[in-house]
Amino acid sequence: MLKVGLTGGIATGKSYVVSVLRELGCEVLDADLTAREVVEPGQPAFNEIVSHFGHEILGQDGKIDRAKLGAIVFADAGHREKLNAIIHPHIFELQARWLAEVAGRDPQAIAIIDAALMIETGSYRRFDKLIVVYCDPEIQLERLMLRNHLSRDEALARISAQMPSAEKLKYADFTINTSLGLEDTRQQAEALYTQLYAFSSV
Repeated sequence: MLKVGLTGGIATGKSYVVSVLRELGCEVLDADLTAREVVEPGQPAFNEIVSHFGHEILGQDGKIDRAKLGAIVFADAGHREKLNAIIHPHIFELQARWLAEVAGRDPQAIAIIDAALMIETGSYRRFDKLIVVYCDPEIQLERLMLRNHLSRDEALARISAQMPSAEKLKYADFTINTSLGLEDTRQQAEALYTQLYAFSSV
């Protein structure tokens, strides 16, 4: 089985690239969904997060309000590091179980895990190949403002809270530049799949 990490900055187009690779036949685990799963009420990370950040981060449904928590952690590096320290061990455990399950089901699979902080946490080392998705910084800023209904300053703060794309690219085995839109990105993803398939068939 070929284990592939996929990462990139916020609003660079990771989700679209992942959707194309899944469509082509890759097994995919979305780390954002995994992150949501481990912070659900009843899960170990939920109690740790509420204990640290307080009950004011909860919504009326008793679940963690991602917008409220996001406003806290994107404004303070210390809080952000604490949140990551709480949730990442739980995420890694789920990912390891998923990889084992895929390997047991299909030893020839291309298994892709999509995670924004893969390089920052060092978890990229667990993979055979690393894909970095990126785009022009101004396009990234515009996409984030539009998608999350943020002001320019709010969007800049979120982008600057992450490792710059230029730094992430130094770790990449493969790159996809989404600046030119969906069709161009799809063509790059299809070409990448051909390369990954060749590696998985060796």
